[in-house]
Amino acid sequence: MTEPVQDLSFEAKMRKTFNRPIAAAARFFLSIGLKANHVTLFGLLGQLVAAFLIAQGHFTLAGVLVMVLAPFDAVDGAMARMAGETSEFGAFLDSVTDRYEELALLGGLTFFYANRNNLLAVMLCFAAAAGSVLVSYTRARAEGLGFNGKVGLLTRVERAIVIVVGLLIAKPVYSVGIIAILANITALQRIVSIWKQSKPKQGKGTLK
Repeated sequence: MTEPVQDLSFEAKMRKTFNRPIAAAARFFLSIGLKANHVTLFGLLGQLVAAFLIAQGHFTLAGVLVMVLAPFDAVDGAMARMAGETSEFGAFLDSVTDRYEELALLGGLTFFYANRNNLLAVMLCFAAAAGSVLVSYTRARAEGLGFNGKVGLLTRVERAIVIVVGLLIAKPVYSVGIIAILANITALQRIVSIWKQSKPKQGKGTLK
């Protein structure tokens, strides 16, 4: 097993920077009777609406919606901690909805470009989706085996920022291209990192 390491990711730094407004929002939602899972599912619903807007070509409006919804990803966790209702299922639901949200946005872009017979853009969307899933999977699998899986260039928060910028300027194909390249590089970085971490264990078993 590897030693616990401090989370120095961009996501962790963002959460620390915006800790006070996140906490204030969490207290407000709790005061009106909402629970963490309600906020998680509301965020998912909002992202599905954004995906529909993207499929219709309303990129800038979708970008504004995604940007407004972004803080909900941190607020639900803060609510659970404040209410003393943290649970393994809550954490699981949060992670699963994160994947659905990201894939929904890329799905909306795939639909838009497929309708316009833009094969290159469709393939970039596929590569971006594959890279995004693999970045998340490599971390989850690594941590399940006791390794540190947080390394790499483009984690989920960075991918979200790239998508939002592309939508706001109505040029999402550039964002998809960046993610298609850098997300897959990030997945490879994690594979190499786990291989290096596993070296002392060689001879005692193999990773499956």
